[in-house]
Amino acid sequence: MAFQGGGWRGSLLASDEKPHITWSLLGRALAYGWPYRWRVAGLLVLILGVSGLNLVQPLILRQLIDVTIPSRDFDQLLLLSGALLLLPMVTGGVTVVQRRLNASVGEGVIFDLRVALFGHLQRMSLRFFTHSQVGELMSRLNMDVVGAHNAISNTIVDIASNLIQVVALVSVMLVLDWRLTLLSVVIFPLYFAVSRPMSRRLRALSRRQMEANAQMNTMANETLSIGGALLVKLFGRGALAMERFADRAAKARDIGIRRAVMGSATLMIIGVVSAVGMALVYGVGGFFAIQGSFSVGTVVAFAAYLAAFHGALRSLANAPVEFATSMVSFERVFEVIDLPVEIEEKPDARSLDDVSGDLVFEEVSFQYEMDPRFLLREVRRYGMMAHVPAVFSAEGHGAGREIPTGRGAGHGMEPGAGGSWRGEPERGDSPPRSQARREALRRVSFRVPSGRLVALVGPSGAGKTTLTYLIPRLYDVTDGRILLDGHDLRDLSLELLSSRIGMVTQETHLFHDTIRTNLLYAKLDATPDEIEAAARAANIHDFIVGLPEGYDTIVGERGYRLSGGERQRIALARVILKDPRILVLDEATSHLDSESEALIQESLRRVMANRTSIVIAHRLSTILAADQILVLDRGEIVERGSHRELLALDGLYAALYRTQFGSENCCAESQV
Repeated sequence: MAFQGGGWRGSLLASDEKPHITWSLLGRALAYGWPYRWRVAGLLVLILGVSGLNLVQPLILRQLIDVTIPSRDFDQLLLLSGALLLLPMVTGGVTVVQRRLNASVGEGVIFDLRVALFGHLQRMSLRFFTHSQVGELMSRLNMDVVGAHNAISNTIVDIASNLIQVVALVSVMLVLDWRLTLLSVVIFPLYFAVSRPMSRRLRALSRRQMEANAQMNTMANETLSIGGALLVKLFGRGALAMERFADRAAKARDIGIRRAVMGSATLMIIGVVSAVGMALVYGVGGFFAIQGSFSVGTVVAFAAYLAAFHGALRSLANAPVEFATSMVSFERVFEVIDLPVEIEEKPDARSLDDVSGDLVFEEVSFQYEMDPRFLLREVRRYGMMAHVPAVFSAEGHGAGREIPTGRGAGHGMEPGAGGSWRGEPERGDSPPRSQARREALRRVSFRVPSGRLVALVGPSGAGKTTLTYLIPRLYDVTDGRILLDGHDLRDLSLELLSSRIGMVTQETHLFHDTIRTNLLYAKLDATPDEIEAAARAANIHDFIVGLPEGYDTIVGERGYRLSGGERQRIALARVILKDPRILVLDEATSHLDSESEALIQESLRRVMANRTSIVIAHRLSTILAADQILVLDRGEIVERGSHRELLALDGLYAALYRTQFGSENCCAESQV
């Protein structure tokens, strides 16, 4: 059974929004509140107390008007006046305690959900992150978690509070006069008839404003990021960016004005309807008072109860909307938590005492195509910020068009594919061979004996980076297997693989923190001497100590305050500090100038000595130092051997070599 839109919707829920809430979802959501059940019970007790206190003031006013003042009872006047002063103080104190309990429940639920969600995301495969938007993940971690906690700490509490208040108010009003009570209830169909259409329009405007704000914020994020700002400046599009941002900001402004006016009009109409009820109470009640069947104090008390009754009913009318939205937030959080883990560790995974580093690929094939079971669905946030498909193209005459997205890795493209050889082979006048394909790797077999160096070469997109990503199990093979010291990688613990395999990726990432913190990420308990030794080995120590803050220098977002070569050498120092048994370098010297590369090559030789090393070769010196060269093309190993042997074949390697190092042939031959 499920609660659906229909008649259960509140007056502020647009007609096209029908969140679907199941009993299982409701039960699972409430389970997050179970650890806080005693606090919730305390909340309910306090709610009863506050509701009772709120009923006292109108009765005091009635006593003052009907008895105390006419009888000129000064003692009672002082007593009741003191009660009117003390009552809000007591109510306020109880409300503070109530708020304290409410906040502890709400923040506790937020903490539990965030930790569970973030912990599960840490277990997701790299493939999941290449198919997911960072903004969507952050939205689940922040906006949806906060929205979900409202269901337990706010919405349910508010519903309970207002229900108790409505029952109590109706009971007291019936005791005072059943005729005025019926008259008060009769006008509420008029209230819903007037407020519902206005509320729908207001909600539609609110949604449009959020969409406009989403477009404005998305563009600001894109153009104010480091990469975006650099692109704007290089192409001289500052004026265009300003014009487009102003256009989006103007749309948000105009809708905001309309929303403010509509909101005021809605409140005015609701106020008029409420005033009709109040006028009827005073009119009919006054008529009864003139006839002598009703006291003036009773009319005043009844009017006070009626005002509170109106407020409670308005809150109850909106409660289903808030509750439905909160439960949909729970659904989006649970969707992430329930996603199956693709790279899963076996319960009996082995952790080897000693790893020599003998690595074997046996008939390994791999595809980037993603099983939909491991992906997030595109979801609609009812009344919340909409998804923005594109920054610039989804505007003007293109607004509302579906923006096509490339399937990328699903067709065999490797992440960050750029290849270590900068040119495609020159084969007469024929165009370069396309690397687009379904399988990223196909039946790849080779062995890297312990302590040996293997260089991977091939055209851009041939599958080199993909091959290296399989070694630390960032992805799992589609077919075949990879052995480490005779053990299938899938039989070994993930902790063992991460501790014994070090990798410098094509895109160097540094955290927005100090150089020291970025280095310590490799070894949390590293001593200052160990950090300095790793930095010296990567030829970056002298540069670091020359900075004003030394190792405590903030590197900026993604390390952009440093040059590409400096970032790469810090990344090398980080992996050196890790001291892995197997070393994987993906273009580890691609951003270094000739002088820096010459200085670091000796360090790399020392680091790679007696380690199993797989290097995507960018420099000729790396190729010449390799024990074996594997040449990949369209995901297959098409050639293998030494530099001299591959040149003698006069195949793909020779063509790539002539394209990349044609001017260095004489020097190269002298080194061979």
